Amino acid sequence: MLELHDAEEIPVGADLLATNAKAALHNREHFLGHGVYVLNLMSGPGAGKTTLLERTLDALAPRYRLAVIEGDVQTRHDADRIARHGVPVHQINTGGACHLDARLVHQALDHFELGALDALIIENVGNLVCPAEFDLGEHDKVMVLSVTEGHDKPQKYPVMFHAARALLLNKMDLLPHVDFDVAYAERAARALNLDLEIFRVSARSGEGLDAWYRWLEARIGKAQRHLDH
Repeated sequence: MLELHDAEEIPVGADLLATNAKAALHNREHFLGHGVYVLNLMSGPGAGKTTLLERTLDALAPRYRLAVIEGDVQTRHDADRIARHGVPVHQINTGGACHLDARLVHQALDHFELGALDALIIENVGNLVCPAEFDLGEHDKVMVLSVTEGHDKPQKYPVMFHAARALLLNKMDLLPHVDFDVAYAERAARALNLDLEIFRVSARSGEGLDAWYRWLEARIGKAQRHLDH
């Protein structure tokens, strides 16, 4: 009989991440081969990702061929919102999982013609823990933090901020009405990620969004130049 102290640990998490990494590599090869820039947009629930995405699509769709993958536990509410902006969109419902993984994204790619796209934006499930741990094959992870969430979030959820290439501090129009220390949040985030680009924005009012658009355009251009070479 197996004694308790003889029990063997099975690294389920490590195996899961290793399997995901293989699928992510496969996705990345597809994206690089077609010169498609891919963005993984992450945040907690209610940070304003979808509103930010809608504003971004309206600003960039006249110049770029864009598509969106929407990730949610249930419903296609966000996909319906995005579809009204005239871009191809596919909804992934995880059925309970708190994040998208590379396999789910790979399956969703059948709904797009990658060669006809300049950029694919993946709106991940609203969660401050899991999404950053799963590589989707994207070029960049971008984190959205709203001023209604609290300036201590980078310290509480460090993996998300460490993994991101850019941070959007959203809902700046509400700053006079909430207790949020912008400088504190930015210092905490940069302590985790020295190279982090930070944008102070309001997806509702449009404040700061032009700088965000320019950054995103530069990233799309870099992916396209990679294909040319």
